[in-house]
Amino acid sequence: MNTTMKWKQLMLIVAVSAVSAIGSVLVYSKITQKKSAYSIQNGETKIPANYAGFNENGFNAGEPIDFTKAANASVPAVVHIKTKIAAKKVSNQLPRSNGNNPLDDMIQRFFGDEMWGPMMQPEQRASGTGAIISEDGYIVTNNHVVSDGGSGVADEITVTLNNKKTYKAKVIGKDASTDLAVIKIDANNLPFLLYGNSDNVKLGQWALAIGYPLSLETTVTAGIISAKGRNIGINSKQSQTPIESFIQTDAAVNQGNSGGPLINTDGQIIGINSAIYAPNGTYAGYSFAIPVNLVKKVVNDLIKFGDVKRPYLGVSVDQDKFDAGDGAHIGGVAKDGAAAGIGLKSGDVITKINDVPISSWTELQATVSSYNAGDKINITYKRDGKENTTTATLSSKTGTYEAVASNVGDKLGAELQTINKADAQKYDIGGGVLVKKIKAGGPFSKTKMEPNFIITSVNGYEINSVDELAQAIRQMRGESIQMEGIYPGYTGIYRYPLVQDEE
Repeated sequence: MNTTMKWKQLMLIVAVSAVSAIGSVLVYSKITQKKSAYSIQNGETKIPANYAGFNENGFNAGEPIDFTKAANASVPAVVHIKTKIAAKKVSNQLPRSNGNNPLDDMIQRFFGDEMWGPMMQPEQRASGTGAIISEDGYIVTNNHVVSDGGSGVADEITVTLNNKKTYKAKVIGKDASTDLAVIKIDANNLPFLLYGNSDNVKLGQWALAIGYPLSLETTVTAGIISAKGRNIGINSKQSQTPIESFIQTDAAVNQGNSGGPLINTDGQIIGINSAIYAPNGTYAGYSFAIPVNLVKKVVNDLIKFGDVKRPYLGVSVDQDKFDAGDGAHIGGVAKDGAAAGIGLKSGDVITKINDVPISSWTELQATVSSYNAGDKINITYKRDGKENTTTATLSSKTGTYEAVASNVGDKLGAELQTINKADAQKYDIGGGVLVKKIKAGGPFSKTKMEPNFIITSVNGYEINSVDELAQAIRQMRGESIQMEGIYPGYTGIYRYPLVQDEE
């Protein structure tokens, strides 16, 4: 009896164990099937249209990018530029007395003109990079590479090719607004680089910077295009009318790379390296290149004319929306400019030029500057939320901004007038702005300036008209300003620091 009971209990335990085992297998199978089915479904699901990826079939790295062909083809066409500026006498920049300050007169009587006399500037040497663009020796580089530190050029410019041959170079032309220059050497059958198309440059694409940094031999660095249309304000240090719409990369660039090419993986120039972000004086992760479409226009003009024939649309920026990101916001329209002729108005937002997207004022400037006066361009703009497209013919003149020109006198507290050509020749100046009357309480009244003063420059930039003065004052808003000029009938240059009233 007991034996029978034990046997039955044993069989029951075996049966329960078997059922439990089979159940566990079935449950596990179901779970793994669900996981497998989920994995397959996830792989087969169509990627949404707004997915951040670039390949609807999934990411595909493809073949590794090879820089060797582009680098090896380009290096022979990149040159080392060395400049020398001879020691010379320079003004010590102390203002000569205008007779209004007794202390100044006393200093002059005791010390004579030596207080305002020349000082010696020692010999200076510098180096940079250039790109050969023709087999007969034309080379593009930066204006600041060949400059003497002012409006002139270095006393001596030497070019060394990749094969170590050295040549003396002459400056064909230079443009401070874009920081570009063309020099030439007497040579033939030189390797040269081809232009690419900077309008086709995309964020994230590979780029190579080639140059002679930090006194090293030819150096190639690689990076990606990290931004377009950058304005960093650097060209305003050498030009009153700066044009900036830089291609930003993270290819390592240092002192000495200036003027060298930024190339794509096909070995074509897409930009000319011009500046770096360098809080400590060396590369800190960002470098900036002038887009090649602008380079082509400027270089062609410099070779053909010796200077740049600038095209103008005849619009000024809405300063409050300078880099708004949704287009170029128009603040003013010149009454006799190209834009006025097609009906553009203040408040319009330009979004495309010939189907090239425009996201900011800096991009509009660079894009328009890449054309020639007389060229017809298609302009897409928004007005009251509606998109419109029209055609304009670019002009060779800026046009007249009446509102800006009339307001600058009120802003400075003076009655101003552009001097005519006859007076400019009489006073041996290129042009200027006559201060006819100084109003009490205005910024000019707080200086020692007197009526009949002719303003010829602002912070070192030449001023030939009231329009140019207005533009300079607007661009230097918030900066310290020094005006220079002459008094008819008196010798010497007079300088007046100006404090602008806060707006």
